Amino acid sequence: MTPIPVFDLARQLAPQRAALESAVLAVIRSGRFVLGDQVAAFESAFAAYCGAQHAVGVANGTDALELALRSVGVGSGDRVITVANAGGYGTTAIRACGGEPLYVDVDAESMQVDSSYFERAMATGPRAAIVTHLHGRLADIEALQRVADARGVPMVEDCAQAHGARLNGKHAGTFGSMGCFSFYPTKNLGALGDGGAVITQNSRLAEHVRALRQYGWRRKYRVERVGGRNSRLDELQAAVLHHRLAGLDDDNRVRRAIAARYAREMRNPLLWMPRRGGEHDAVHLFVVLTRHRDALVAHLSAHGIGCDVHYPVPDHLQPGWTVPDDTPPLPITEQLAQQVLTLPCFAAMTDEEIARVIDTCNSFTT
Repeated sequence: MTPIPVFDLARQLAPQRAALESAVLAVIRSGRFVLGDQVAAFESAFAAYCGAQHAVGVANGTDALELALRSVGVGSGDRVITVANAGGYGTTAIRACGGEPLYVDVDAESMQVDSSYFERAMATGPRAAIVTHLHGRLADIEALQRVADARGVPMVEDCAQAHGARLNGKHAGTFGSMGCFSFYPTKNLGALGDGGAVITQNSRLAEHVRALRQYGWRRKYRVERVGGRNSRLDELQAAVLHHRLAGLDDDNRVRRAIAARYAREMRNPLLWMPRRGGEHDAVHLFVVLTRHRDALVAHLSAHGIGCDVHYPVPDHLQPGWTVPDDTPPLPITEQLAQQVLTLPCFAAMTDEEIARVIDTCNSFTT
């Protein structure tokens, strides 16, 4: 029985291997490896793809969030709205700025930030808000944007799982003040290592991020911005990403088709699936909910099917983090952490593999 992984990067990249090797070799021959022509070309192409005025390449997605928050003024003691069910990356960025996360609960069906709780949190006067497009599906972004705009609070979109998702012609990352992307290898648009980017329509914010990604320099060796980092997207990764960008929409269409087939053909009452698909959903992860997760994991494993939990421990329950005493209850967040399970869903899956996942899930009993 051939195992089916949650994601098979080697198989995903196999059709592109010759082109990627050529792109990498061209960078090696150029002798320029940091902030050169490849980074500039990818930034321009990615901004155009997203419909943004600016894209700034950085070292990873978490740095993208941190530098975006710093650019909108988040500093020591500032509170930033975020959710606790998205892997801790937003919390990490907030804490790196010296801020405090202001957690709000999520909607049980979408698993995204609940707009009613978001609005209540906005009334407390936060410095900024992070809106995460979890699993690749856009949050209720237009409603959230209206709330943030009414309060004059900068909204930073965490688009690490939503490359190519769009709503009413607008791409993920272009609704708020800034959009932050990760190019970790398993992302819909993945590099061959770490990478990230910040997109924005605001020239001042883009310039701020460009300075912060390189020590806070305005000119070489002249630090003029507080909070600078060494966080640069390198030339090799930029060349890879520029090549892979052309296939992103096609890969997303395949992911949506897999999700649609799962939704049509999985008929096990012990599993529940959120509604997925449509252009607003990049289907980065396909998740199901079950009250019998450990048993389902064992069942899938016995049939050679990989799975994972995204994410098992909510941020406010992480043992290494303390949270403010006034953190509200997050019952839906905690419930989802006990029930969510990720199934294989990537563009290189075969029809036979998809059918095996479906049949195995349908045969699950307790």
